[in-house]
Amino acid sequence: MIKELHIGRQPLSVCVPVNHKVTLSVRAEGSGLLSYQWFTDDDQEVPGGTQPDLTINAIKTQRYVCRANDYYCNCVFSKWVKVKVWDIDKSGLPAHWQGELHIAVNPKPQTIRPDRKLTLSCVAFGIPAPEYQWYRNGLPLLNMTGDTLQIDCATAAHAGSYLCSLSNKLQEIWTRAVDVDVALTATDKVALLIGNLNYSNHPSLMAPIMDVHELSNLLQQLGFRVVSLLDLTREEMLAAIEKFIQLLDTGVYGLFYYAGHGYECSGRNYLVPVDAPQPYQPENCVCVQRVMFQMQQKQTALSVILLDTCRKWYNQDRIPSVIMPQKPVGNTVYGYGTCEDAEAFEVQEGVKSTGIFTKYLNKHILQSDKVTHVLEKVSEDLGRDPLVTGKQAVEIKHTLKEPLSLADPVCSAGHTKELHLRDVCWRQANELPRKKRLRFLCGVEVEVGFSALFSNVLVAFATVKTVGPRTHDCTVALSSIPPLEDIFSGPGRSEEMDSLLFNNSNNPDCSVRICALQKLKESLIIKVDLHYTHTVSKLRQTECQHVDTGRPLVASCKLYRGGSHAATPKKHEGASAQSGGRVSGSKATVAGPRRPFTRKAECAAKVAATRSNEPEENDENELCDFSPP
Repeated sequence: MIKELHIGRQPLSVCVPVNHKVTLSVRAEGSGLLSYQWFTDDDQEVPGGTQPDLTINAIKTQRYVCRANDYYCNCVFSKWVKVKVWDIDKSGLPAHWQGELHIAVNPKPQTIRPDRKLTLSCVAFGIPAPEYQWYRNGLPLLNMTGDTLQIDCATAAHAGSYLCSLSNKLQEIWTRAVDVDVALTATDKVALLIGNLNYSNHPSLMAPIMDVHELSNLLQQLGFRVVSLLDLTREEMLAAIEKFIQLLDTGVYGLFYYAGHGYECSGRNYLVPVDAPQPYQPENCVCVQRVMFQMQQKQTALSVILLDTCRKWYNQDRIPSVIMPQKPVGNTVYGYGTCEDAEAFEVQEGVKSTGIFTKYLNKHILQSDKVTHVLEKVSEDLGRDPLVTGKQAVEIKHTLKEPLSLADPVCSAGHTKELHLRDVCWRQANELPRKKRLRFLCGVEVEVGFSALFSNVLVAFATVKTVGPRTHDCTVALSSIPPLEDIFSGPGRSEEMDSLLFNNSNNPDCSVRICALQKLKESLIIKVDLHYTHTVSKLRQTECQHVDTGRPLVASCKLYRGGSHAATPKKHEGASAQSGGRVSGSKATVAGPRRPFTRKAECAAKVAATRSNEPEENDENELCDFSPP
């Protein structure tokens, strides 16, 4: 009886390192004496491959099949099997490896941008060859059963912990778990910070100096290009904002921060420039919603506006703003230091003044959390502050459609041209004069250096480096031509700024702060006066030299020229510098050194008794009752 020819034992695929000896085995059953012939995947006979066991030296990955023949010219083929060869480091493989599963390469953790390809790979040796199953967050991934996991267009949903199971008929092993982050990135990050404190017609503030300075340093740590400005007129504010908008582009994170007086009118927020007259009106101020509208027109990836200012309602009977509602473009965040029709407060603790909102903002802003989560932490901390309980609460509005963070990395790939242009514009507002060494006739050498406290505040400092043989008791004095007012010379401010000056200029022999550089219309000259005593004549003598710095920092941007929207407003008839709101509440003493003040400018004069919806104004200099509960 003739027995049907068939394969009784199929060969098995294997995965081995290069040059490893491999034996493939097949067993056929049939009548009579059987013969065998092995073939490769290019239909070539394997020389000498005429036995049921084929031993090869694995050089490259190749497929094999075996044909069995019986005496009656019947034939049958085995399954195709693959000899997978990895030409990689096999130093971790046991010396007398017998084919047990061994992971040669584990997948590596990755951080990728959204919409980019995600690829995870692992390499394992095994006889039989291992089968693969990938997992994310402990759950098997459908159809992810190869040695390489690939996702062509990754999204935030693909982030998680990945590992791979490798198994054959004999055993199962697991790779190490690795984290995959699908990180949102910015093509660039740009911030404009404005702090107004020295008002011509409204109460002065203290905190914007330190608030803007500290926040500027923190944003720079997050990779932002920062322009920080103090004491701007309306024309200068609009010109600075216009320059800021020019730095924005598709994919850029834009952040605008303001500390100073402000108010709300007809659903719009207004920032009060230092030259705003009394009574201030929207046309004398800067509309926040207009700034956001301009930011959104640039198709920024993230637009953030942070306001440490009051939002008291004024002039509710005025015609509403002409700005139409924004389109739902998404990824827009407003962080208000206080809620509607409420005040924002600054507090003095020892020699330092700070806005309460910015105090907690600076505490959390370096965190990599979603920007709205950071603001929520600020809100929670401020809510626990007994100084403002029931008087100030953070308000957050946003249209985020992605979990964006201020700490997201910058990836400029594909945007290098725009980045170069932006870099040129940004450097224009932040370029410092070069350090210079002066040699006086008497032989004394003085080094003059520069640093920036803000983008419109330059510090020039001088240090005597070499004393001549005929001089002693040398001192240096600096001054600027033209002279620019030191806006930090007010009570209490000098101590704060002196600490900044010391940290930035390494305790020089002499220094001078040059403020309001945005008003500079010509080159800035630093006059260096050297005073010394002549060792022979014993007379006190003076020599002078000048250092031409050009137009440093923001002076080169010529903000005094204004922009397309920076027309100087006309003065309103009937406006009085003496008009102001009434005090609504009595003066109260606060325990301890902490002294809170409102950040609210003086409202329009009460011109009609019918404005019952217009709240009474608190005097800026009055202490409020903030006794802890």
